[in-house]
Amino acid sequence: MDVAISLQNEYALEAVAQSVNAQFAALGLTPQMFVNKRICIKPNLLLKRTPEEATTTHPVVVRAVVQTLLSYGVTKENLVIADSPGGLYTPSHLKGIYAASGLQQVSEETGVALNMDTGYQTVQNPKGIVAKEFSIINPVAQADMVISVAKFKSHCMTGLSGGVKNLFGCVPGLLKPELHSRFPKPELFCRMLVDLCELVRPAVTVVDAITAMEGDGPSGGTPKQTGMILSATNPYALDVILAQIMHTDPMGILTIQNSVQRGLCALKDVQCVFPGGGRLLVYEDFKLPKSKGVDFTGNVPKFLKRPVGYLFGSFLSPRPVVQKEKCIGCGKCKESCPQHTIAIQNHKAYIHKNNCIRCYCCHEMCPVRAISIKRSRLFDI
Repeated sequence: MDVAISLQNEYALEAVAQSVNAQFAALGLTPQMFVNKRICIKPNLLLKRTPEEATTTHPVVVRAVVQTLLSYGVTKENLVIADSPGGLYTPSHLKGIYAASGLQQVSEETGVALNMDTGYQTVQNPKGIVAKEFSIINPVAQADMVISVAKFKSHCMTGLSGGVKNLFGCVPGLLKPELHSRFPKPELFCRMLVDLCELVRPAVTVVDAITAMEGDGPSGGTPKQTGMILSATNPYALDVILAQIMHTDPMGILTIQNSVQRGLCALKDVQCVFPGGGRLLVYEDFKLPKSKGVDFTGNVPKFLKRPVGYLFGSFLSPRPVVQKEKCIGCGKCKESCPQHTIAIQNHKAYIHKNNCIRCYCCHEMCPVRAISIKRSRLFDI
């Protein structure tokens, strides 16, 4: 399970394209695998943000993948760039995100189409463990091959947004909150993500880790220079390496844990290869989300586990909090809430805490970072 890594400190197109090309070769990917295939390139386009904000996949990395495929002989007519960002899945919403993220320019310069088809299909997933079917956006459902081009970020619910989490954008628009509602606990939600990954099965995953996001990602954190591009045919193995870069235990990332339990990834078999030389960069100071869980019940007597667990879940678990002075009352948080527990009152968001399932969708979708994660001070003792 090789993960190809190239050290890359800046978004210089030719250098990034050379790295992607070298990584594909190191992974044994040949032009014949891609020619005459309908290929969907799936970036991370979470919000209407500029590349410098490190929320979305940088357009230079997407263009480098496009350039590599065109050099292989893939025709631009067989390529489409597609994602279903957070919020509404409409042409006008997509146009705004394509423009802000820099992908509109990529399309204009390469001739590769940006997806404007907002339809979706129900696809059966008989091998799924918790999700036996998914609604999948048309460009992914109709593709012969999906190439995932993810952004390396921390994530308040899953811990890590990388190879596996990027595929959640294959689910259309406001059907994402439905999945949060069906799978409210992180363990269940991450099992669902692995089911989705097994359904989509990207041929290769490329991760933009030149500038990552640390802290309360995937949208409320801060940019961090990590100076790498990574590729792998096994997205779980790739996430193992991303966890190591974050200086966190890979088995603490629930999608990785579940992939290991299912036999989809073996930690001992994950190896780094460096086509251009170098070494793995590990950041001991990488800031993890405030929502990163801590289990207080491990050493508690059995008869106290349930009440202590309830106390933790109800009162100590990190929760989203509206910063009234920043809130603009746009309603994006209300729109994305799977439990419908958010109201707009006097042009400000209000979270009814009793129904909150701590999915952090509101924090993720707030365009002005007005929803923070409040963590009990006990975590800092």
